[in-house]
Amino acid sequence: MQSSTLSRAFFDREVVSVAQGLIGTVLLVDGVGGVIVETEAYDRDDPASHSFVGPTARNAPMFGPPGHAYVYRSYGVHWCLNGVSRPGSAVLIRALEPTAGIDAMKLRRSVSDLRLLCSGPGRLCQALGVSAAHNGLALDRAPFRIEAGGTTDVAAGPRIGITRAAEVPWRFGLAGSPYLSRPLR
Repeated sequence: MQSSTLSRAFFDREVVSVAQGLIGTVLLVDGVGGVIVETEAYDRDDPASHSFVGPTARNAPMFGPPGHAYVYRSYGVHWCLNGVSRPGSAVLIRALEPTAGIDAMKLRRSVSDLRLLCSGPGRLCQALGVSAAHNGLALDRAPFRIEAGGTTDVAAGPRIGITRAAEVPWRFGLAGSPYLSRPLR
């Protein structure tokens, strides 16, 4: 039996609902990926969001249609994958529990510990092979596939790795998951 895939309409909602709803879904890129266990929400009025300054060449996908990828480089080192919701809003995919293509992930990351393969947005993108080439692509078409998930226990807490509005409790995770980038407080 094949799992149902999420459509672009799933993303055409308020960003916090999308971020919470992605927990427990399965993200695959060319068949490699796993269960989304951690996300962060960012909206247009959020001083921590790339869209806060308005449209730029870098953040253009955030102002495009819902259900597309916004991929950017963090600190000039790591790629980060986001799913665009409504204009100016996106969900950062922070961590996965690896379930598919684990050998490919281990090779790309040069790491054998499953907990370290996708626990953080940069690690996740490296393990899945996500790069600038994926920026702006539809999340409901190849190479992406997002499958609906089961019922999950979602925990919330403050966002991490940012300096502005870090106290906003828009970081969501699968409660008790050992695959989170950091435990939720």
